[in-house]
Formats: sequence, C-alpha cells, structure tokens
Amino acid sequence: MNKIIFTCFLLFASNMMLHAQKSIRLINQKDKSPVTDAFVYNQNRSKTAISNMQGIVLLNDFPDNDSLFIQHASFQPLIIAVSSITKKNQAIEMKPNLVPLSQIVISANRWEQDRTEVPNQIVGITKNEIDFENPQTAADLLGETHEVFIQKSQLGGGSPMIRGFSANSVLIVVDGIRMNNAIFRSGNLQNVISIDPNTIGSAEVIYGPGSVMYGSDALGGVMDFHTMKAGLNADGFDFGSNYMARFSTANMERTFHIDASYGGKKWGGLTSLTYSGFSDLRMGNNGRESYERKEYQKYVNGKDTTLINDNPNLQKESGYEQLNVLQKVRFRPNQNWNFNYTFQYSSTTNLPRYDRLIQYSGDKLKYGAWYYGPQKWMQNNLTSKLKRETALFNSARLILGYQYFEESRHDRKYNKTSLRSRTEKVDLFTINLDMDKRFSEKLSLFYGIEGAYNNVRSEGIKKDIVTGTEEITGARYPDSTNHYGSAALYASLKLKANEKLTIIGGIRYSYVSMLSRFKKHSYYDFPFDEIKLNTGALNGSLGAAWQIGCGWQLNTNLSSGFRAPNLDDIGKIFDSEPGNVIVPNKDLKPEYAYNADMSISKAFGHSSLASLTVFYTHIEDIMVRRDFLFNGQDSIMYDGEMSKVQAIVNGGTGYIYGGSFSLKANITNDFSIKSFLTYQYGRDEDDLPIRHVSPLFGSTGIMYNYKKLTAELYANYNGEISYENLAPSERDKTYMYAQDDEGNPFAPAWATLNLKAEYQVVPDLTFSMGLENILDHRYRPYSSGIAAAGRNFIFSIRGSF
Repeated sequence: MNKIIFTCFLLFASNMMLHAQKSIRLINQKDKSPVTDAFVYNQNRSKTAISNMQGIVLLNDFPDNDSLFIQHASFQPLIIAVSSITKKNQAIEMKPNLVPLSQIVISANRWEQDRTEVPNQIVGITKNEIDFENPQTAADLLGETHEVFIQKSQLGGGSPMIRGFSANSVLIVVDGIRMNNAIFRSGNLQNVISIDPNTIGSAEVIYGPGSVMYGSDALGGVMDFHTMKAGLNADGFDFGSNYMARFSTANMERTFHIDASYGGKKWGGLTSLTYSGFSDLRMGNNGRESYERKEYQKYVNGKDTTLINDNPNLQKESGYEQLNVLQKVRFRPNQNWNFNYTFQYSSTTNLPRYDRLIQYSGDKLKYGAWYYGPQKWMQNNLTSKLKRETALFNSARLILGYQYFEESRHDRKYNKTSLRSRTEKVDLFTINLDMDKRFSEKLSLFYGIEGAYNNVRSEGIKKDIVTGTEEITGARYPDSTNHYGSAALYASLKLKANEKLTIIGGIRYSYVSMLSRFKKHSYYDFPFDEIKLNTGALNGSLGAAWQIGCGWQLNTNLSSGFRAPNLDDIGKIFDSEPGNVIVPNKDLKPEYAYNADMSISKAFGHSSLASLTVFYTHIEDIMVRRDFLFNGQDSIMYDGEMSKVQAIVNGGTGYIYGGSFSLKANITNDFSIKSFLTYQYGRDEDDLPIRHVSPLFGSTGIMYNYKKLTAELYANYNGEISYENLAPSERDKTYMYAQDDEGNPFAPAWATLNLKAEYQVVPDLTFSMGLENILDHRYRPYSSGIAAAGRNFIFSIRGSF
C-alpha cells in the first residue's frame, strides 16, 4: 500500500514539474533558427512574456484554458491554445514576412503595447532588418528606415532630422535612459554614432512631441533604442556566440563584431565587442565638380603645405576608428523580480571636421587643422522590474543611470602655430520610475517620475605646436560652475472603449533649473558673471486609434511639447563659423510646440500595409540664431578676424507642416515592395525657412526571397532645396553647397540605385553583399559638410556557434 501511495505521489509530482516547466520554443519556419524578442500575451493581456535568445518562452503563469497571442515585427502573428502545448520547449514555427507589418512598440508609453492601439506615428526597426541593411553606424541605421533624414558634417557623424527638428530638439533614449545632456547643441549633432548598431535588438522612432512621456528635448520626436537582452535558460546553463565581419570599399571599412550570451535559470549575461576602422571616404565620379577635393592641407617639415590631391574624389582627412563595448548582467530570482545591469562604452579616435577643412580664406585654405578629439560615452544602467498586482501597479520599473561624456574641439589656422583646444566633460545622473496599473480589460494607467542632473566641466588651452608651450584660453562654456537639472511627473490613461477604438490621453509637468558662473578672470568682458534658469511646463496629449474595419485604421493625435534652453543654448561663451561669432543670451526662454497629426492606414490581411500621415506643428518662442549685440557692438574681433555678433534668441512663432506615405506589400511568397515618401515645409514669423526642415526624400524598392536567398533592389531619392528655401544660417556656407544659375548656394536633387542581398550558406552562417550608388553619382545631402559615398561594394559574413 505504501509503494502504491509513493508511486502515485511521484507521478503527481512529475506532472506538477512538467506543468511548472511548460514552455514553447519559437523558431523561424525558413531556417529553424530561434525567434528572439517575440512578444507573447494572453487574451486579456494580464500575462505577458518575451522569447529569450533561444526563442524559449516560459508559460508557467499562463492558465491552461487561455490562448497565446504571439507577435513579432518580422513574422506573421500566431494564436495558439495553451492547452495544445503538451511538452516542454514545444517547437512553434513562425512564418516570416518579407516586409514586417505587425508590431509591438515600447516608446509610446515606455511599456510593451500593440501598435494598433497607439495613435502616434511610429517606425519600428527589428534585428533582422538591422542585419540585412548592414549599417556602419546607428545614424546610418536610422537613415536606412528611409523615414528619417540624416545630415553629416564629417564621416564620423550623423545628425537625425525629424519633422523639421534636429540636434537637441529630438531625444535619444537608450534602454529607457535619455542620452541628451546639457551641452547637446542646436546645430547638427553627431552623438548617435556612439550607439553600436550591432548590439541593438530593436529600435523605434516616435514622431511629434513626445514630451508627455519623455520631457524636454522631444519636440520633433524620440529615437528609442533597445539593446540586446541577456537571456536565461530554464534547462540550466547555456552558451551561444555570434560574430560578424564587414568590409566596404567606399571608405575601406573594416568592422569586426563578436558577442557571447550565457545564462542559467536565474543568472545570465551578454558580452559584446565591436571595432570599426574607416579610411578616407571616396565620393562618386559623376556629378558636380565643385564637390571635389582638389587640394588638401598637411603639416610637413614644420609648416602647413597645400598638396594636390591625386584623386579629387577622395575626401582627404575624413577617416577615423571606433570601439564599442557592451556588458550585461541579468538576475531573476523568481517570476516577479527581474534585475538588469548594463554597461556601455564607446570611444573614437580623432574625428576630422571635414566641412571646416574645405573652407577657404581668399584663395587659400583657412585651417591647418580642425578636428574633434575622441568622442567618449559611457553608460551605466541598473534596471529593476517587478511584476505583481498591487493596489498601485501591476508592473513597476526603476532605472538608475549614470553617463559620462567627453568631447573636445581642436582648431588651428593655416600657417599658424597656435592650436586651440576646448574640452568638455559631462556627468549625467538619471532616475526613472515607471508604473502601469490595469483597472480592467478596458482601462489602464501608466505613470511615473523622472529626474536628471548634469554637471559640466569646460576648459580651454592654447598650445604652440612648435615650442610646445601651453596657456589657458577661453573655454566653450562658463569655466566655474555648470549645473543643469530637471524633474518631472507624468501620467497617461488608456481607454479601450471597444474592440475597435482606443483612446489615450496624458499629462506631464516638468521643471528645469540651471546655474552657470564665470570666473572673475574670465577671458571676455561679459556684462554679467552668472546665468540662471528656472522654468517649468505642463504638457498634454490626446489621441485615438480607431480600427474602422476591413483593414482600415484611423489615428488622430493632439500633443504639446516644450524645450527648455540648455547650457549650449544659453551659456555658450563663443562659437564661430565663417564671418559670425555666437555669444550667450541670458534672457533666452523655452520654446513650445503644439502639434496635430492624423494618419490613415489600410492593411490587406497580413501581407500588405499602406499608410498616409499628415501633421501640422505650431511653434512659439522658437529658438533661432539671429544678429545680436555684445556690449553694444554688432561686430567684434574674435580669433583674429572681425566677426558679426549673433546669439540664440526667441524668434516669435513658426510653423512646420508635412506628411509621409509608406507602402509595404508582400505581393507573393517570393516578392514584396516597399516605398516611402516624406515632405516637410516650415517658416518662422519673418517668413524665413527653418534650418532643419529636410527636403523631399524617400525610397522605393522590390525584395525577392527564394529559399536561402533574400535580395532587394531599391532607389533612394531627395528633392532640391533652392536658395530661397535655404535657412539664413545655411546661405553663408557657400563651401558646402552647389551654385545655381545666379551664383547662389542651393542643395540639388539626387537619386541613387542600390542592391543588397544575403544568402544563408548553412543555418549558422550568412553571407551578405551590397552594391550602393550603382551609378556612382557624386552628391552631397542637404546641410552635409561631406559628400556621400560613391559606388560602394559591401561584403559581410554573420555566424554563430
């Protein structure tokens, strides 16, 4: 009798263990590889999970009488019954889409959410798309969406423009932490290249003011990057590794990447290392002669020498190198708690400022040297997440972040021995507490707090490159004290009125404070020795997503945003460009944006999606660069030349409107098409063009997929920006632009034809090839200081073991 009881007990315990370990393994129907980062939820969304690096999803919390809804942007959605899963790690095949359609997004409210329930225009980027596109930098990755315009002042750069805003008016978020700091400038900004595209698991771009969820700086939109996750394995310890090597001919790119993931039941980790080396960039052979680099400067035998360029298409002094490191540690003690620590580090070599190196003073080159010092970025991120139904929340997440930034500028006039170096170092501390509370299947609340504190150190040194003697000179920012901080509360309410209509409204209050002081022995005779800023703003949004039926969806959204002046706007001591010098304006006030947008889309089953979005943004107290007075003077002697005084001022009102169209269609199992088109127009109250409004741009391509081969033939195209439509600050940069028939600068239209393909040699090895700018056009994108790459062959291999 005891043996029978004991046997029954063993059978019962075994059954319970099998039930406790019930799981599925999601695999690609095409090559049987694991599908990572798929979003899994039950019918009322009370239970959620994400597939790990082996494609495994633990289902311990999912009731047997429920259904699983499985979504991934690169695959067709699935619905399966939990009761149909009869064994542990049961393989579930997912059918890939040539063109991703369905999507789970995070950026809208900082939590996972079905794209069809979000009123904002959002562009998602998946890991599969990143691998196929083979971008050299994170800026190139955004450009490959064909829905974000990228400007480059040098090869080591990339400044995104979104809905007429750029630089410190668009927000970069990495793993839930804002990257924007107090010295992000209003001019073109290159910091996004610090993010390693080889470690990005997914990314999203949310268009329009995102101030309710993200605060100041999010006027044009938010770029939200999510790095790869450190996975766990319920079966015990597991190890996997991926590698990539890439070579490109236009700049002789050499990129090598390796990552290793390892994990057990409770602990996991991810280690990644990427090195990239770029030589001087070769432009196209067919185009405007004015873009050629016919001569260049070099310091030879103790003096500057102008040399004839043997290959005028080679943009001398543009190459650089970059190193990226990522380390993650994950600990999940139980089903409720999850802890993640992330360390990221990026550093470049010197970055030659190409657009300054091609400037002339009379008939001679103006600079003997102009380069950014190594651009360094370090992020430490400790995230703790709790999933537990309480009176206050269903899920709560606390993110503590510390970031360190270092950048410098070094310039020397031609045939001068004095090298001026200005260095900035920033410590940025952030805290985010995000919570969500589901009151019912129809009503959810997302709310939280955010705080950020910047400490900025700035110094200036002049060095004689012949004698080696050094002396202190004026810094870029006040040289005594620079503190900049913000604090905010936010709340967003989501109402699913019925199966077809979702309404989301939100509100946020932000407070911003800054204190900057000059030393008494400041190098400039300022009429003040202290700059203070204390300001706040209340922002809101209201939007609706209406699934009309028959695949039609209508989204509308009203939102407001603001951007408080940062240290670069209000406290930059001096910054120069040809003939102008920019001075501080302690009376600068925040700018505000009020936005309305509407989009309509039509889905044709799971195979095709067409979408049209239009928007209008009204700006008040817009920050623009205008002529100014310094101690009553409209021009001053600066850096050896008489320069017109300018400053960032509040220029009254302005407006930007435009629209975008996208079409993604899986025509057959083997063919698909993609097409994108974006148009923008903007003016300030003086009817002058707004600087960061991009030209008409887009892309159209056709994709082919057969067994192990995927290929895409596509064209990229940009419209013209005439002299009349150039912002005043751009009209003075004649060295960057072509000349029209009247001799005025303008940005010509251009188009390129491109081909990319990948072939899966074996399940763990993929070979990729690309041929960009097939017709070898010579062109320079709007506002860019460097010409784009000419005909470019790309070769890469990706594999795992």
